[in-house]
Amino acid sequence: MPVINRIAAFAEDMTAWRRHLHQHPELGQQCHETAAFVMDRLREFGVDEIHEGVAVSGVIAIINGQGDGPTIGLRADMDALPIRETTGADWASKNTGKMHACGHDGHTTMLLGAARYLAETRNFKGRVALIFQPAEEVGGGAELMVQEGVLDRFDIRALYALHSAPGTPLGQFYTTPGPLMAAVDTFHVDITGVGGHAAYPHETVDPIPAALSIAQAMATIVSRNHNPLDDLVVSVTMVHAGTADNVVPDTAYVGGTVRTYDKGVQAMVMRRMEEIVAGQAASFGVQGVLRYEVGYPPTINDPDATEFAVSVAREIAGDSGVDANATPEMGAEDFAFFQEKRPGAYLFVGNGDTAGLHQPDYDFDDNAAPYGASFFARVAERALPLNTQ
Repeated sequence: MPVINRIAAFAEDMTAWRRHLHQHPELGQQCHETAAFVMDRLREFGVDEIHEGVAVSGVIAIINGQGDGPTIGLRADMDALPIRETTGADWASKNTGKMHACGHDGHTTMLLGAARYLAETRNFKGRVALIFQPAEEVGGGAELMVQEGVLDRFDIRALYALHSAPGTPLGQFYTTPGPLMAAVDTFHVDITGVGGHAAYPHETVDPIPAALSIAQAMATIVSRNHNPLDDLVVSVTMVHAGTADNVVPDTAYVGGTVRTYDKGVQAMVMRRMEEIVAGQAASFGVQGVLRYEVGYPPTINDPDATEFAVSVAREIAGDSGVDANATPEMGAEDFAFFQEKRPGAYLFVGNGDTAGLHQPDYDFDDNAAPYGASFFARVAERALPLNTQ
């Protein structure tokens, strides 16, 4: 079964919604205008409950089915990125320095499309909780929602989410049971020496050699300290020091990201970073302080929920249009906080031949929206079937 006919019939409406959202991107928890637009559409559709202000600007809507049954959650993220858009599209961002470069405008649109269909048909028992979440990119909006008790408050038994996938054929799906995306941590190293005139380096304690040595030593954690069969990324992405060519600075900074799946590997990285910073700082006579920030946990798909979600995706895209054993990725996703508490499955849906995510020329392909909306709608109908006693 391909895209649901009723959803295909209002595809132009979804395009209009998506392009409106694309023009008005918001960051982090401050997705108030986006939430207002979402709630206006939900009221038009006739959903049964709307709960606003969740995790600051999130929205949870409830659609009741025909008869009693459990509640499942369908989630879309709403926030954008601090990027200056270069698409030149007629619907390009009107908020300078902000843009939907990760497809969250498309995710929100797909869930709105499913909401419209489900509110019209109600071909299911129980309840569907539509979760429109802020702060996926920064701030962990999913964690805030969990902390606010939304899973217990709405008795959500399982959750499902989608992400657009540039480079994957339009409307095809991929996922895998178990680990799908990595945990993401951030490290900061502050190095303090004694600055002075660059013509008299012997009168200074130069923090720059220490910074460079620390950055190089960080790279050896992957090559020499961990089992090569375990997934691990350590990336130094920032080295900052100095403001003039004739001045030795007082301070330097090294920062970057760590991606892991295993808590033991994560603990090893933290230990080695402490040792590297302390040892290199001592050898250069500077002070070095490591700040290690644990971020999103790994995205771990529940095997049963994933098997079910894959079966639904195959209804939309056919057997050949679904990769159920995709290679795990080292990106991160805060949907993981939901999955720590409830069974859940996270899938990618093909966005065709577009620019990559987090790029200033990326734009969600509106032709993908009916596929995602159909997936969400069928998940509800298959998870909460009417023909059960």
